[in-house]
Amino acid sequence: MGERVKIAVSDHVATVTLNRADKRNAVDTAMFDALIAATESIGSDSSVRAVVLHGDGQDFCAGVDISVFAGEGIGATIGERMKPRTASGANYFQSAAMCWRDLPVPVIAALHGSAFGAGFQIAMGADIRYAAPNTRMSVMEIKWGLIPDMGITATMPGILSEDRAKELAFTGRVVEADEAMALNLVTEVAGDPLAKATAVAKEIAGKSPDAIRSIKKMIGQAWRGNPADMLALEAKLQMAVMAGDNQKEAAAANLEKRSPEFRDPP
Repeated sequence: MGERVKIAVSDHVATVTLNRADKRNAVDTAMFDALIAATESIGSDSSVRAVVLHGDGQDFCAGVDISVFAGEGIGATIGERMKPRTASGANYFQSAAMCWRDLPVPVIAALHGSAFGAGFQIAMGADIRYAAPNTRMSVMEIKWGLIPDMGITATMPGILSEDRAKELAFTGRVVEADEAMALNLVTEVAGDPLAKATAVAKEIAGKSPDAIRSIKKMIGQAWRGNPADMLALEAKLQMAVMAGDNQKEAAAANLEKRSPEFRDPP
């Protein structure tokens, strides 16, 4: 996992910290690897009964690092990384968010500062989300001419209505904590979300682990259908978008700090 993610286990609670504060915990390929490795480690530890997920520094996660858009070798590996790699059908990118949903134990996210793009979708993978009053959230992929494709079709149904999900994804607008609460994007606005998340995780850890795991599985299946088809659709649509000139123009315009000039679709 390296330095990108830290894990500390105490009293049956695993605290997972996104550890890239100098980059606002932006997700680069090393962070993708570290997030996936973190859940694999936790999943193999039967003593863990609850997980607290948070970001070091001023932000939970400001999104995907622009180095990913600028290249970082991703073009040569995008096809391989879009292939399903987990039992739920998640690909490499989707796994960074879906891995929390796929864990058998409850995951509680403590949000603060920015939860943009990838950060938003990682947060949606948690079972419970406590947000500081300064939290700002956005489905920001449209800024880069992309679609949100990190498991959002599997995590957002049951949290957000279809029309509101479309509005946020179409516009990429930023949602403040109070509105996020009103939209059900967060469970509660808390003055100290990390303390709140830790307290609830400790309470959960004191319950029967068999019952807790069964509750997560039962409610998850009742609220949502089979995610595999939706995750495959995300990957298929994103591959088509990334193959087009308009996505390249969106990324270039952002990096060059100018207005994009898009072509009409055929």
